[in-house]
Parts: sequence; structure tokens; C-alpha cells
Amino acid sequence: MASLGLNLDEQKAVDRFRKDVVEPSMTNLVILDFWAEWCGPCKALTPILEKVASEYADKGVILAKVNVDEEQFIASQFQVRSIPTVYALFQGQPVADLTNARSESQLKQVLDQLLEQLPVQAGGGEADAGQDVTQFLEIAEQILADGDAERAAGIFGQVVEMAPENGAAHAGLVRALAQADRAEEAQAALARAETVPALVSDPQIALAKSALELAANKVDDGELAALREKASADPADMDARLAYAEAAFAAGQRDAAADELLSMIEADREWSDGAARAKLIQIFEAVGLEDPWVVSTRRRLSRLLFG
Repeated sequence: MASLGLNLDEQKAVDRFRKDVVEPSMTNLVILDFWAEWCGPCKALTPILEKVASEYADKGVILAKVNVDEEQFIASQFQVRSIPTVYALFQGQPVADLTNARSESQLKQVLDQLLEQLPVQAGGGEADAGQDVTQFLEIAEQILADGDAERAAGIFGQVVEMAPENGAAHAGLVRALAQADRAEEAQAALARAETVPALVSDPQIALAKSALELAANKVDDGELAALREKASADPADMDARLAYAEAAFAAGQRDAAADELLSMIEADREWSDGAARAKLIQIFEAVGLEDPWVVSTRRRLSRLLFG
């Protein structure tokens, strides 16, 4: 559940939900019960949920309750239209709708099926943090690649909280904040990452720092247009062309940046000790060497250098 762009009350609600439900669900199967004081069927269901959760506690099952009157924002995020509504959550994601399991036997049957399929830690033990957050990192990276830096930053931020020594999470947060034009927050996130002993020599943190440096070249649309015009007016002015390429990449126009740098390399690959090639390599590293765009652009560079 992304936590950026929310008002203070909504942010507090997300923080509570993350602490009380999402974090426990990383190693446990959470029965999530949406209820209210005035709801008769909710009160009838509660003893059944509590009994089954207690009996299944040693199998890694816990019960979490959300009062829809007190947590309206959370209920809206789950699109709760009536109560009781009951979900099973694992690693932050709904894995089953338990609402229709109103009897003890029905609930146990569904839980037994889920426990056979999911790597729940019996007794609520701690699982490997790297394994827990992999899916969230993949989701965040895809969202960032799709251009939604704000949402990606929210997910990366949650992963940092869950796995504070995960270099990929810290690096992703820095890159996402930089792409979202939140340079000061990105710098602060980088500074926090650099204080984590386990990340001192993490290459992903170095790449995030490089991405932040590239983002610092961002200008407004008018300045970008002026840089583009100056670069086009005099192709021999390599400094102007490099400045335009840097600004274009910082503005999210990575195709334009790559085209300009590749053209510079073709014209004079040795200019300024290979500055254009070095800048393109820096961009590759900042985006991610496995990124499809990087792979494709690296082929263009190889054909140019060795073709």
C-alpha cells in the first residue's frame, strides 16, 4: 500500500496498518477481519475467528481486526462494501476471501488449503528478509520503469522499513525519489543508506548515488529547449551537446539523451577523454544494466564502437 501523496490522517492509518498487519503477514498468514461495533453478524463471527486463529497459532496463523468506522481509509483501500468482510493476507497481499467461511469447519478447510500452498513460518518465526521482499522489489522496479516514480518510491520505502539492510531497496528508493523530482529527499535517503554498515561497499548504493548526480542536471522545459537548440545549432560544440544530453536524461527523455551521446561518440569518440561514452555508461548503470532499454542501447553502442 503506497504511502505517498496522503494527508496526515491517511498516512497515520497506513503506518498503523503496516505495523499491525503487513509486517506480521511477511511470515504469518493473517486473517484480516473488517468489522464494526454495530454489526450483529460481525459479533457472531468474532468468536469463531478467534477460536480458529488460536488453534492455528502454532501453524503461523494470526488474527487482525480492522474497525471500519475507525479506519475508513484502510477499508476503502480494500474496497469493503459490506461487513463482515474477511481476507487472508500473506506477505502484504490478499490470498483468499474468507468472508463466506462462516463456520469453524469451513474456515479451517480454507486455512488448511492455504497453509499447504504458502511458505508460512510455523510458530511465526522469522523468514529470510531477502526472500520476503523480493516480490515487492520486482513490483517497485516495474512501476518505476513504467514511469510512476511516486508510487515506486512508496513501495521502496516500505521495503526499506521491512529490510533495512537491503541495498536494492535503498537504491531503488533513491532512484525513485530522484525521478519524482524530490532531490532533497533522495539525498537524505542516500545519506541514510550510507550510514548502514552492511551497505558501505554495496555497489547498488554507488549506482544510486550516480543516478542522483544525473538527476541534478534537470532543468525546466524552457531551459531544456534552449540547450537542445544550442546543441543543434553547432554540432562541433561538444560541451553544449553534452549539457543537452545530461539535461534530457534528467528530464526523463532518455532516448533523446542516448541519441545525442551516441552521435557525439560517432563524431569523435576520443573527445575529452571519452566523456560522451563515459556519460552513457553512467546512464546505463543508473538505469540498471538488466533494463531492456539499457540492453538495447548498449547494442547500439557496441555496433558503433566495434561494428
